[in-house]
Amino acid sequence: MLALSAEGILPKVDYAIFADTGWEPKAVYEHLDRLEREIAEPAGIPIIRVSSGNIRNDALSPDHRFASMPLYILNRDGRPGMTRRQCTGEYKVKPIKKKVRDLLGFPYPARVPKGVFVEQWIGISTDEFHRAKDADVKYMRNAHPLIDMNWSRSDCVRYLTSLGLSETPKSSCLGCPFHGNAQWRNIRDNSPEEWADVVEFDAAIRKGNARANASGNKLLGEAFLHRSRVPLDQAPIDHVTAGEWAARQRDSDSAPELERGVVDGCSPWACRGEVEPVLDDFGLAT
Repeated sequence: MLALSAEGILPKVDYAIFADTGWEPKAVYEHLDRLEREIAEPAGIPIIRVSSGNIRNDALSPDHRFASMPLYILNRDGRPGMTRRQCTGEYKVKPIKKKVRDLLGFPYPARVPKGVFVEQWIGISTDEFHRAKDADVKYMRNAHPLIDMNWSRSDCVRYLTSLGLSETPKSSCLGCPFHGNAQWRNIRDNSPEEWADVVEFDAAIRKGNARANASGNKLLGEAFLHRSRVPLDQAPIDHVTAGEWAARQRDSDSAPELERGVVDGCSPWACRGEVEPVLDDFGLAT
């Protein structure tokens, strides 16, 4: 949407906002820098980076309140479970709303007057039109330009490729539990330092987040990043799920470089992991 606006295909936006969880892949930060340098700045569109902190550090700090990540839990009786997902709201939605109020001139706790609002563009394509929703506050009104243009994900891929952006990475926390096997493999095979980082984090959260443990609310079970509920460096990430096969078929004719290994992403307004995947007969997500 930023490129479409910069080229004049869509109206020029006043701002683009990136919510930084503090734990994005290196490729995402490098890509954001490139977008700012090559697309946003020449078009006169400011990119504003906002943050509520570093989600990795917060999870491991006993002194910091932590908004729960959706960790996979193996209870003492062997039953599977998941912790609540609060991270998207805390580390993405909340800082964006705060910045929007600031830009409107009514920072919290000031009341935003009736009729004062921003139009917020959300990059949902026709493939995921069911995720298009109205804003939950009156000072923000959601718009979905890609749906209005009848653009599918493949249309977006072709457009980005035409701009030389075929290696666009998807934004998501490095250690997001909603990664599919393809994303975990991509990290392991292409970024050894980041793989070591997520493996270390996975081991560190086995008993839950540090603040809860320090306050005496210990996890009655074990927590994991991978849906198989085994340590990440032992998880069956080489298994190709049915969903991944379907994605490969869909993207085979439209710039596969853009999609390889990164079929999972995270948007402030359209987190892909709202429902835990179904497990097949081998306990593997499909």
